[in-house]
Amino acid sequence: MLVYEGIKSEFINDVNLNMIVNKIYERYRKFFGRTTESQLNSWKNSMQYMRGVLDDNEIPNNAGVAIEFNIPTTSKRIDFILSGKDNNKKESVIIIELKQWETCKAIEGKDGIVETYTGGAVREVAHPSYQAMSYANLIKDFNETVQNEDIGLYPCAFLHNYDLKGDDPICSSQYQEYIKEAPMFGSKDFNKLRLFIKRYIVEGDDRETLYKIENGKIRPSKRLQDSLSKMLEGNKEFNMIDEQKVIYEDAIRIAIDTLSRNEKNVLIVSGGPGTGKSVLAINLLVELTKRNMTCFYVTKNAAPRAVFRDKLKGKFTMTYINNLFQGSGQFTEAESNEINCLIVDEAHRLNEKSGLFANMGENQVKEIINASNFSVFFIDENQKVTLKDIGSVDIIKKFALELGAGIKEVELESQFRCNGSDGYLAWLDNILEIRKTANYDIDDFDYDFRVIDNPNELRKLIEEKNRENNKSRLVAGYCWNWISEGKNKTDVHDIVIPEYNFEMSWNLGNSQTWAIDQNSINEIGCIHTCQGLEFDYVGVIIGDDLRYENGQIVTDYTKRAKTDQSLKGINRMNPITAKRVADTLIKNTYRTLMTRGMKGCYVYCTDKKLQEYLKERKKYVIKK
Repeated sequence: MLVYEGIKSEFINDVNLNMIVNKIYERYRKFFGRTTESQLNSWKNSMQYMRGVLDDNEIPNNAGVAIEFNIPTTSKRIDFILSGKDNNKKESVIIIELKQWETCKAIEGKDGIVETYTGGAVREVAHPSYQAMSYANLIKDFNETVQNEDIGLYPCAFLHNYDLKGDDPICSSQYQEYIKEAPMFGSKDFNKLRLFIKRYIVEGDDRETLYKIENGKIRPSKRLQDSLSKMLEGNKEFNMIDEQKVIYEDAIRIAIDTLSRNEKNVLIVSGGPGTGKSVLAINLLVELTKRNMTCFYVTKNAAPRAVFRDKLKGKFTMTYINNLFQGSGQFTEAESNEINCLIVDEAHRLNEKSGLFANMGENQVKEIINASNFSVFFIDENQKVTLKDIGSVDIIKKFALELGAGIKEVELESQFRCNGSDGYLAWLDNILEIRKTANYDIDDFDYDFRVIDNPNELRKLIEEKNRENNKSRLVAGYCWNWISEGKNKTDVHDIVIPEYNFEMSWNLGNSQTWAIDQNSINEIGCIHTCQGLEFDYVGVIIGDDLRYENGQIVTDYTKRAKTDQSLKGINRMNPITAKRVADTLIKNTYRTLMTRGMKGCYVYCTDKKLQEYLKERKKYVIKK
């Protein structure tokens, strides 16, 4: 989808007449909804600079121009595209990533990541060259027309406010691989950018190549298929056993039959914590892509996408697979059966509306089923943790029937987390008063569950476990405001428990990979950074939103942090309904946190009565 399209002479005229921002916004609002004032200013500034670059008689007036090109099947948008032909009459496309940045900081140990001020705060984001290159690779890997007609794609980044120097952090050696693929141009590099453009665009094409790219059939490239196969080989993180393998083979068969018969089908895979849903999802993603099907792994939360991308890539660069992992809100405008297969992990976290302002689309479940011939939903309804979570088996079935899709349901029962102990989950449901079970204590379970009296001791235990393999983390209920957000300072602490002189911060860096980052052992994660992921050992701080009073578990949503959006809007509900809904979501949150550890879970409670209650039910306590 092209938000703005034309030829060079039309673009320059629109900028000269101060019409360009209005033209972009009118189309943008139609397809994506309203945007921010900063985005409008960004368009205004960047288009003025691009007008200056293109004001060169040797750049053809009828070269194609596209602004905010939405890459099919993704939420990615390319800032600026030029199209034409080179000296050999070969069709060429220049992809330009535009940035307003003035400074940035290199981030060691993270592939293609820098730190800069953007969106009103200091954030970790993709390096501009990496970003431009990844967009070009996305088109190369999934656009059959580009593959078959050998259309040349040439990415670059234009940082028009940035005085680029050779010793600048953004130019450091760790980024040279990406800068070589997608050169960077700064505030003093207008002529260099012009030369780059003129190297590949000698003749105009009246935007014909843009049309081909926009309407090209979606199909994975051979390069992508081969790369995925090599990544999965010998990767123990994604080994399947027992029921996983059975359901995997069943899903492959359904996918093949669906496409050969031009049908639409839905597979619903239910399973509790640690049943291997994500491992199965990644294996399906790889195999279906290898079978020449267009397939994407989809989650609402960014954290599982980022972590599984990192684990799958191994020693490869992220270039090859980054685009296979997509958010759940990008299918609002997708055509029916535009994609062969969508693998939806954490389907219980799907929302009704999409977009920054929740003003786009009708229902994410419906849009995913509509967009794909074959959709697989991995779901655990007991892990709904926010008011916006609407994913359920019933809703999936409803829209599948509405869209004429066949339905098959299967269940994963084998328990990999918690040392294979289904009993631990039953016991946990019982003590949290989620459901009554026959498990009243866990003395006989092969699982290391402890109630810790001091949060500093809890931290010490998790740090000791983490030294083994970086697979242990501290998490907490969202009962402390995230005052350190955007400040990136280690001396600003969010979670403070004064009586123990305990002070720590929520995740300071990139929350998407908090679960695997080396330094995040010094930070505390929340439900949003760890749901869908697992550790060897987890330390859980239970806040004041869960207490024990008068012989029963009590939840209190008023103790949630003001910076937590999970229960936003609950005060507009009927008080009785609000209490019931909040009770479920808070209990689900702690159930989810307390099932992140495969080998053990250590708990500290701010409510002393709840602490004593858990001790009585466990009977095994470390006192300090």
